[in-house]
Amino acid sequence: MAREVWRDTAENEAASAVFHFVQQLIDGYRDNRPVMPLVVLQAADADVPADVDARVEQIVRQVHRANQPRRVPLRLLDGHGDSPYDAALDMVRTLTEKPWETRGGSQYKPFAFPRSRLLGAIEQATEAVLRDPDPGCSRDQRDERILEELSALRWRAGRRGRGTWWTALRESVRPETFVGAVVIAVLGVLLGEIGWLPTTLVAVGAVLGLAVIRLVTTSAPPLLWLRRASRWFATTSSLAAASTGYPSDGWSRLSPSGSWRVIRARAAVVAGRVADAAAGDERSRQFHLELRVQALLEDLRNNYRPHAPDWRRGKRTVPPVVFLPRAVQSNGGVQLINAVNNVRSRRSEVDPLLLLASLPAAEILRHTPPLPPDPPPVHTGAARARYEDWVGHLSVGQSPSGTATPAWVLRLPLSTDQLTHEHAHARLSTRRVRRTWVWWVMSRTTLGFLVAGALLGTMLLGNHLANRYCHGPLTDVDTDSVRLAGPGGGDKECIGVATSTRVRFAEGNGLELDGAGAGVTFDRIERAVAEENASIEPGDKYVTLIYAGPFTAPSPERTRKALEELTGVYLYQHHTNTLDFSVKLRVLTANGGQDMLQQIPAVKKIIEVAERDPSVVGVVGLGRDTTDSPEATALLQQAGLPVVDTTNSGGYLATDYSNYFGLAATDQEQADTLGLIAKQVAAGAPGTHKPRALVLSRELGNNDKDRYTVEQRKVGSAMLAKSGFALSEPVEYGLGRRSSADLDRPVQQICGADPAPDALYFAGRVEDVANLMSRLAHSCSRRPITVFTGDDLTKTRLDASTDTTKNVTLYHTALAPMGRGRADGFYEESHRALGKLLPEGVTLPRLPASKPYEDPLFASGQSVMSYSATAALYDAASHGDAVNSAAETWANLYAVNLRTMPTGTITFRGFIPYEAQAGHGLDVVQITYPDGRSHARIICGRAAGKVELDPPKCPLK
Repeated sequence: MAREVWRDTAENEAASAVFHFVQQLIDGYRDNRPVMPLVVLQAADADVPADVDARVEQIVRQVHRANQPRRVPLRLLDGHGDSPYDAALDMVRTLTEKPWETRGGSQYKPFAFPRSRLLGAIEQATEAVLRDPDPGCSRDQRDERILEELSALRWRAGRRGRGTWWTALRESVRPETFVGAVVIAVLGVLLGEIGWLPTTLVAVGAVLGLAVIRLVTTSAPPLLWLRRASRWFATTSSLAAASTGYPSDGWSRLSPSGSWRVIRARAAVVAGRVADAAAGDERSRQFHLELRVQALLEDLRNNYRPHAPDWRRGKRTVPPVVFLPRAVQSNGGVQLINAVNNVRSRRSEVDPLLLLASLPAAEILRHTPPLPPDPPPVHTGAARARYEDWVGHLSVGQSPSGTATPAWVLRLPLSTDQLTHEHAHARLSTRRVRRTWVWWVMSRTTLGFLVAGALLGTMLLGNHLANRYCHGPLTDVDTDSVRLAGPGGGDKECIGVATSTRVRFAEGNGLELDGAGAGVTFDRIERAVAEENASIEPGDKYVTLIYAGPFTAPSPERTRKALEELTGVYLYQHHTNTLDFSVKLRVLTANGGQDMLQQIPAVKKIIEVAERDPSVVGVVGLGRDTTDSPEATALLQQAGLPVVDTTNSGGYLATDYSNYFGLAATDQEQADTLGLIAKQVAAGAPGTHKPRALVLSRELGNNDKDRYTVEQRKVGSAMLAKSGFALSEPVEYGLGRRSSADLDRPVQQICGADPAPDALYFAGRVEDVANLMSRLAHSCSRRPITVFTGDDLTKTRLDASTDTTKNVTLYHTALAPMGRGRADGFYEESHRALGKLLPEGVTLPRLPASKPYEDPLFASGQSVMSYSATAALYDAASHGDAVNSAAETWANLYAVNLRTMPTGTITFRGFIPYEAQAGHGLDVVQITYPDGRSHARIICGRAAGKVELDPPKCPLK
């Protein structure tokens, strides 16, 4: 229940009756919006003593006091002026120009009176012209001067001259204003999103924009005809008769010039009437007063207008109440009551104003006295002159001055007994008017909280997006790449697909290509791929492949695999787009994280991109065998995307997944080939005992998801046993700091065994080989030992800093037999393409004319393998010089037959889904250290697309 805010005693029965009646009108307004009368209290007897009259006046004041603390909009009026007209006009101006009484807050913001302010501007302009009269000035010239003064006022009362830029700027960005606070809050959010320089530019633009808007809206009326007050002024029927030259239908939202003519014409008419009223013309005074009252009532109706965007009608549940404690002819009270009655009767419109007045017993409430007749025109027979006179006074003539009783006045005669009967002493009280739920929902406080909450939420969301996604500004978030913690909870890596140029996995990576590619960085290769994508015109046919590789690592050097593979992808993309094939090639990059340990989230992002982009035909890369490789391949198979793998040697992938096409010789193929060497080593072992061998492998559970070690351990053990070696217990090694191999104790165990092993199969990663060779040189230097490894050592460099011994012989396979293929200018063309990526005036080192594949730029085979994989996928995707879908590309891969590739023939013809694939190219390489330096020679091998080795038995001598 609402809180009680006022309590008093009714001094007589009349006070109690009037109090309860008025309170019913006020409190019932919320429910059914009753018609508000002009309530006039008066003693019923004309000859009552003065103290009885005073009691009537006291009732009005008591009702006024009772409603003051209730949040009811009130105004107690007391007119002042030299004449009743001036006094009544002063009260109207008080209602529209001075604040209404509201104690303890209000239901809603103060009333707005735009129509009254427009009339006030006309009055102000007229007053300024009349203060400085021009004796020779005609009426039309006077009206023109008034319009000029209105223009100087910018049609706004109280505003002289034009605003200044500095004033507009200062007023627009004050922090204590709502707009200023919002601007500062938004700039604070942007500062964290886009940096200080763009935020500064946005701030300057916003401030200048606000200043311009404020300057225009406060000092210039370019849209004046669209204002609600201007529309009322141009269309009200009260002025239609007075300005017949420009009827109300001349106003239109779509016709500023026509609307402006109507407004100016009516302003001139009103200004003329105001000037005549100032000169004492009674008709003009009545016209002026009633026009002012009409504007007041229209403004009040608008303040209670339903369906307004601010829901004002739902917030204002009580009517505005005006009190006239003593209304007489001399103070303008009677004239004000008559003016309100006349306007309401003439327009038949309901407004919310409730008026409570007391009339002295001797005062007679009657209409404004009939106005004296105007003298007839000079030419009494001129019908046109009489018509003009009739039109000029039609607005006032419509008022019901001749009726006996004012229709909107509710007169309450109070008998002397009611006014003097004091025995009741009824208790009176009022309660605070409650604010409605609409006020709480649509209040400034709620709006402030909503804005603050929205800004806070925006800031939190922006921080979340920035932490979650690689490119996460709120206005341009890219969800195709996310930030995930690295292996073992290390630094975050950007994982996913770079569909936006703002996401670059190798940005700032200065790792350079080796040999003849020195000077071309990883960062530059990635940008070159984006440039090739941008060169595809909107109307061109193109297919999109996604290269997935390990773009990030603890150190730049460990991203070399991704650098060289992406280089091969770029070289084929550049080759294709430069030769102007009918189908262009677009390449997107996907980061699987350090050592491809985040390939599952990367593959999921690849699938999301492929679902949106039908031009995506498949994936190249994924060239590291981990425990996630089966799931990643299965996800791509379910999504209908084929995979052309570069260096993953897991043979199980082709037998388990029909979408998998591998270019690398499988672990089993490599082991079978090394077995030819191992048999010869076992046969030539000294002594009569059976030669011994063991497998050295990484420990599992190093957070590296290493499936390759498991596969190598299995095929290596089987190969050694089949070759005639007696197997010792396998030895494992762990990873130390910075993921380096901890081989000291395992190698000491191997070299200290009795009998010592004759051969060792290293089932580890290529990055651990240099460490192994150094440990063997220290611990096993007294007796010869043969080391077999299944990983391709062309990816690493055993340089002079690696400790070696002549007693160690190393055999490994190379997955890219570049000496057995038909390059057809591949190396020279690639060298020229890479040279174009350098700044102007900078050149690459020269490429050897003989055996260019032995240059460190190509020696590892990584770029050649990715080049071949890209060529195979593109050939299937553009089969028939048409853009093929991913499903069609998958099917077409079985028909690929590329004969002139650097490693031989790239083909998948004859491959049967879910069966082992054959025909992968490889070389068997022997590395010896007779003089402390490594010497490598190819013993045997085969080109890609062939099954037989050359020479067949891989002779050691």
